[in-house]
Amino acid sequence: MDTPKSYHQRRGSTPSPLLMSQTLWSSTEKPCRGLRSDDEKGVNVKVVLRCRPPNEDEMKVKGPLVISCNELKQEVAATLNTAIKQINKSFLFDKVCGPSSQQKDFYDQSVAPLVNEALEGYTCTIFAYGQTGTGKTYTMEGEAVKEKILSDFLFNGEFHKNAGVIPRAVQQIFDILESQKAEYSMKVAYIEIYNEEITDLLSLDEESKSIDEKTRKPLALMEDGKGAVFIRGLEEVTVSTADEIYKILEKGSANKHTAETLLNKQSNRSHSIFSITLHVKECTHEGLELIKCGKLNLVDLAGSENILRSGAKEGRAREAGEINKSLLTLGRIINALVDHSGHVPYRDSKLTRFLRDSLGGKTKTCIIATVSPSIQCLEETLSTLEYANRAKQIKNRPEVNQKVTKSALIKDLYVEMDSLKQELHATREKNGIYIPQDRYLSEEAAQKALVEKLKFKEFDLESKNKKLIELQDLYDYQRQLTADLTEQLERTRRELKNAEQAFNDLETKYTRAKETIQEKDYLVSDLIKSEKAMTDKALELRAKVENAESEISSLFTKIEKSISRQERNRILVQSLQNKLTHQLEILKRKTAVSVTNQEQQLNVLLEDTQSFLATKRRATDELKTQLQKLKDKYSSDIQNFAVPAQELHENSQLAFREVNSEESKHSSSFMDLVGKISTDVNAILNGLQGNIRELEVKINAFVRQEQQYQTRRYQEIQITSEVLLNFFKTLNTYISKLRLMDEKSQSINDQQLCTLEEKFEELAASEERQLIKKVAELISASNSKKKRLVQTAVDGLRECSSIKTRNLNAEFSNIQGCANSAYDDWTSYIGSKEAHHIEDSTRLEFWKSNLAGNIDCCLAESEGVEDRWRNAQELLLCQETRTINSIDCIMKSAMESNGKISTQLSSTVTSILEETAISRRNLISAIESLQKLDRNECEKIYSIIHPCVEDMKQMKDSHSSEVSEIAENAGKVLTDEYKVDEPSSSTLRKKKS
Repeated sequence: MDTPKSYHQRRGSTPSPLLMSQTLWSSTEKPCRGLRSDDEKGVNVKVVLRCRPPNEDEMKVKGPLVISCNELKQEVAATLNTAIKQINKSFLFDKVCGPSSQQKDFYDQSVAPLVNEALEGYTCTIFAYGQTGTGKTYTMEGEAVKEKILSDFLFNGEFHKNAGVIPRAVQQIFDILESQKAEYSMKVAYIEIYNEEITDLLSLDEESKSIDEKTRKPLALMEDGKGAVFIRGLEEVTVSTADEIYKILEKGSANKHTAETLLNKQSNRSHSIFSITLHVKECTHEGLELIKCGKLNLVDLAGSENILRSGAKEGRAREAGEINKSLLTLGRIINALVDHSGHVPYRDSKLTRFLRDSLGGKTKTCIIATVSPSIQCLEETLSTLEYANRAKQIKNRPEVNQKVTKSALIKDLYVEMDSLKQELHATREKNGIYIPQDRYLSEEAAQKALVEKLKFKEFDLESKNKKLIELQDLYDYQRQLTADLTEQLERTRRELKNAEQAFNDLETKYTRAKETIQEKDYLVSDLIKSEKAMTDKALELRAKVENAESEISSLFTKIEKSISRQERNRILVQSLQNKLTHQLEILKRKTAVSVTNQEQQLNVLLEDTQSFLATKRRATDELKTQLQKLKDKYSSDIQNFAVPAQELHENSQLAFREVNSEESKHSSSFMDLVGKISTDVNAILNGLQGNIRELEVKINAFVRQEQQYQTRRYQEIQITSEVLLNFFKTLNTYISKLRLMDEKSQSINDQQLCTLEEKFEELAASEERQLIKKVAELISASNSKKKRLVQTAVDGLRECSSIKTRNLNAEFSNIQGCANSAYDDWTSYIGSKEAHHIEDSTRLEFWKSNLAGNIDCCLAESEGVEDRWRNAQELLLCQETRTINSIDCIMKSAMESNGKISTQLSSTVTSILEETAISRRNLISAIESLQKLDRNECEKIYSIIHPCVEDMKQMKDSHSSEVSEIAENAGKVLTDEYKVDEPSSSTLRKKKS
């Protein structure tokens, strides 16, 4: 990549004199001695490979994974063993990160050292290369940029786990500079290369976002006199905190060109470059101030893609073509650098032209190659691995950017200011030229060259358009010819099909005609034979006819008798038909009346059923309301429990603080008193003689014993405080358990009530579906089901309530036991204190009697001492009494407060139990009202069905009687009255021939 001098340019201005200073940035001159890289022969480009895990689509396909990563050996293996293709290749890289690698580990191992190099004054470049959808943007930026939480990258001193290389590098730079307490300045720039056009992502404001893409003015990539590449009109933003860079990164990422493809839901359609320029002040041993310059370029390349697999069309296809073209140029440059070719085609693409110094130049470069483990991306993955493996052989000659003195920096700033003033002056004159004359001339020459180039391109485009028109005409002619030939072919096929059909018909007719002729021949021969037989038969029939004439007269008589009998039978059947018709009509009317009555009764039954369902639905809603009220009441009761517990905790803390206060007051007052007594005794005993010295020794011994006693008493008070603290901790523990048990009971009750509600709704729905078919049977079954369900739910509630009551009683028993234990401890403590007080009094009396003789000897001298000692003793006793009374008062108040809170907890629990019982009774009453409503509906339905059953029985009897009558009439007519022909001896018989 180019040096910072070639990269930094202000918008619409000449290259900055600051950055064009040969003493500051020029990497074309020799650096200062001692700052040159240790390796004069060059350093290989660092290549890091990262393999992403399979995505959701690849896991759904369940295809094999062909890429395996060995992070210990820094080796990547591509393995495929199928019947069609076998692949087994392995590649070694500087660092290999498998699918399970995290962003933090990847950055610390691969990128952090290069950021440190940039802080040392090098120009460093990091760019991600790989197929689309393999995680380049995720590696460089992370997901946080898209989620717009860049300001929340740090949480408790740690980054968001998905933060990428750019935000981590920014934070590392600021952390190091702040730890060094160095004076520095920092500038950032953010550009993208889209369809071979360079755009400044930071110069796009809200108004320019609405402008069409074609109207955006791209930036020009130019070279200075020494071959260094710079971007004219690029804006660099000065920043002072990491949050400002995060906002800039967020703004630039929002302006980038992205689109959805089949391979990636948010695919970058352009190459993006994020540059950070550092100026750090250093002081030499001689006191000279120098400016150290470093630069970090972070490049996120667009991914190579197969248009057929990505589904790119029209504009997306053009974008993919430009991306693949620039990446193909990058690959050719890598091959040329590895093969040490005489010509390296940097100028074939703006991306490679911009990365010229990063590939084979004086920059420290790290390439992050990203791949996919899926078999669907095998070809692109192998291509990426081969390019990355070859790029590892490229050698750069990194050099530290030359430092500049403070005076030179100020001089460059003045030069830049003069240049800006000239531009401003030219702008204010408004004479048609808003830039200096020399630049206008150079731009005019460049514009003329562009015009000539544009004319050539237009001429070329016109010739290509003519060729395209000719090809289009030829294509249209060929298409028309093809259509004509297709139509002719189709017409010929239809004629051939018709001819085949006619031929099949003719063949069928020929077969039928042949069969007809054979049949006719057979019939002719058969007719001739039949004619001879008929002649013989006619002679026989003539003789039989002569005999039949005599028999016909008797047949006529028989026929007349049969006709008269059939007439009588017809009249009888007609009468039977009339009777049957009349009876069937009567039966039909009765049936229609019965059906009408049943329909009316069923309509009434349907209306009653609908009314019953509506009433039942309202009752169910009321039951839900009661359950919700019960749930709300439980929630309020739980909140009521929290208030006494908090009061108990505050009272405990208050009592503990008061005990400590009294204890400290007592200790301070006692020490003051002892100091005062010691001062007075020492002042008086200085004037006493030898016996007073002996008394002084004994008094000192007494004072030491008294101090030991007070120390022991102080320890006992501490033990008492610990006992009280343990008591209150235990009490808090029991209260927490009680709260947890109540919450658990509440959740169990809520769960059971929800289960009851769901079961009730399901049962009601099933009843609504089934009542239409079998009303009476399903109502009884429904009642039994609901009774069992309600009884089960009520039993569960009762059991839960009883368990909760038992648990509450147990916890209260534990609290009461703990309180009794604390009371016993306090009683024993009071007893021990009384015993100690008696012991002290006895010891004082013993000392008083033992010292009586000595006091008599020096009575005159020690009257003041005795009075003071008596006063001291009284003060000590009074102080002791006040301390004990104060502690007693504190403990009594604490016990009373705890008793009040226990009473409040007991009353709260009692009220909860009572309200639970009331809610349970209300629930049972609501369920019983539902049961009563079901029974009433059953009685109504029974009252409707019973008349229907009686009507059906009557109808059945009527039908039976009518059918019996019809059967009797039909049997009488057909058996007794219907006459049939009876054989007589006079009927002629057929004679045998």
